[in-house]
Amino acid sequence: MSISIIGAGALGSAIARLLTKAGLDVSIANSRGPESLTSLIAELGPKAQAVTAEQAATADLVFLAVNWSKIPSALAGLGPWEGRIVVDTNNPIEAPLFKPFDLGGQPSTQVVAQMLPGAHVVKAFNHLSPNLLANPNAEGGKRVLFVSGEHAHAKQQVSELIQQLGFHGIDLGDLQQGQLAQFPGGPLPALNLVKHD
Repeated sequence: MSISIIGAGALGSAIARLLTKAGLDVSIANSRGPESLTSLIAELGPKAQAVTAEQAATADLVFLAVNWSKIPSALAGLGPWEGRIVVDTNNPIEAPLFKPFDLGGQPSTQVVAQMLPGAHVVKAFNHLSPNLLANPNAEGGKRVLFVSGEHAHAKQQVSELIQQLGFHGIDLGDLQQGQLAQFPGGPLPALNLVKHD
């Protein structure tokens, strides 16, 4: 399964580090072009490569990790998605004001899914800060990541990847249920949960 990340900020970079540390290949794109990612690629090593957003969008599994207001421009001209998995790591809020965007009561990932016709969109990797995400193992257990989506096979693929990266995944159900892990509003983003065996 090929994996890519659209977005190379704090969250996208944290996910890239998790993937390469686990021995997985990853392609990374941002809005400024592959040449702007030289130092990150050098840090990540031979398992990572910088690509264009168009190239990143062809992967089997694509992490979308850009600021909420930049999602439409980041996705413009990409696709068709043809059943590929897109992991929405975003929350409808961003620095410096941290003012929530008004989505009319819709779960944020449903809004994102409307921009990705044909994709199997899964909500995950959004409720922990990048510094916590960097350490799957904590306090003698595994940090918990939540997964939600409408497509069982896509959720299964993402859950298996979560486990491979050293986390413990919990399936919340569909995207409506996924609001529980959405920030702001959901009760779960405030929790740094650890699963002990």
